[in-house]
Amino acid sequence: MNPRPNVVLILADDLGYGDLACFGNPLVRTPCLDQLCREGLSLTQHYSASPLCAPARAALLTGRYSHRLGAVDVPSNRGLDRMAPGERTIADEFRSRGYVTGMVGKWHNGLHDPRHHPNARGFQEFAGFLNGGMDYYQWVLDRNGRPELFDGRHLTDVLSHEAMGFIRRHWRQPFFLYLAYNAPHAPLQAPEPLIAHYRQLGGLSEEVCCLYAMIEQMDAGIGQVLHTLDHFGLAENTIVLFTSDNGPWLQGGCARYNGPYRGGKGEVYEGGIRVPAILRWPGAVPAGRTWDQPVHFCDWLPTLLDMAKVNRTGELPLDGISQAACLRRRLPLETPPPRCWQRNRYAPIEHCNAAVRDGNWKLVWPMRDGGDRKEPEDNLWYQRGLTSAHRFCAIDPTLPSWPIGPPAPPQLYDLEQDPGETRNLADQHPDVVARLAAVGDAWFAEVSQQWLAARARNLE
Repeated sequence: MNPRPNVVLILADDLGYGDLACFGNPLVRTPCLDQLCREGLSLTQHYSASPLCAPARAALLTGRYSHRLGAVDVPSNRGLDRMAPGERTIADEFRSRGYVTGMVGKWHNGLHDPRHHPNARGFQEFAGFLNGGMDYYQWVLDRNGRPELFDGRHLTDVLSHEAMGFIRRHWRQPFFLYLAYNAPHAPLQAPEPLIAHYRQLGGLSEEVCCLYAMIEQMDAGIGQVLHTLDHFGLAENTIVLFTSDNGPWLQGGCARYNGPYRGGKGEVYEGGIRVPAILRWPGAVPAGRTWDQPVHFCDWLPTLLDMAKVNRTGELPLDGISQAACLRRRLPLETPPPRCWQRNRYAPIEHCNAAVRDGNWKLVWPMRDGGDRKEPEDNLWYQRGLTSAHRFCAIDPTLPSWPIGPPAPPQLYDLEQDPGETRNLADQHPDVVARLAAVGDAWFAEVSQQWLAARARNLE
């Protein structure tokens, strides 16, 4: 057996904290992920870097806040999902140290330019799609730049099969595999027998029945991938990390259990950014335990490199901190840094859907009027990509703008006492508000300037 551990990073799409049985959902069936929980470490204060998929994925892949990279929104037709040239991904790092690197599934970090294709960002093998979504039955797979049309299978099953194939091809070599499912992201499509099970439970909308069916189907595929590791005797020497890019879409008929947390996808309240995570590495990471200290998406690049004893070659400063020793020994960071979030449409707006967490305190600036508006044209580009191959073409460099309402007063929450963010303590603790606001303002001033520079590089 190769002494260097393999790494399998599995990412769900729009899966919320409350969407797994092992994280408290009493209805959804996720036996494979429940088993992974029993065999690994469940992270209960795990944070995405953004409540929106493209920025979150960019931070996960680079260990840097997405503003610094230029990836602040989802419209690929405007290049807003791209990571600037010169940024090194976790795949670049593993590949530079002799690992075979592969990606399966949803990319959404650059669509219309070959410089931003996964094969150009560290992944030697790619089988997936570049758009923000894909039809589950009329899919078009990109295999290292070549399109492959749907063949009757559900896309979730296709992605699971592709991941298993990667392991079979490379089980004798150390490998890094990024398996990015698009479930349970829209369009809501799942096999009818799975939907029927949730329908007969009663009390669930048709949308939630389909969502839970999509999650169950993904869970089964993850079980097949883990079984493939077992088959080749790789489980003991493979680090497996499962998580989600952001919180759940809860609008319309999709409203459902999301733990005790407020908000969902798109919002910087806990429900939009606190996502489930499970880490398994037999013999190295405690099994059947929980980890209740904050871990951030940006931490995973240095943490996984540290666990695999892979020396980083990139020179740009990271926003993440290695938590390898903490997770292995279950000891908290001595001086955990403040964490910041900010997300709105097209370009960063100060004090708009932003948050700072330091210790148990969290300061939130709500979304400002107009800060989440999106042009219909951008949705049309996304819709076209659901059933068609990607196209390399020029993007629209313009960014829509309109009057944005004034900022609302920031809200302060004590997450230890009030994880649901129901009691605004700003009036009782003006000193804490001032301190966290200063942290958030300094962070925003820095990353918004870097966003402008990254945007310019992405348009070259």
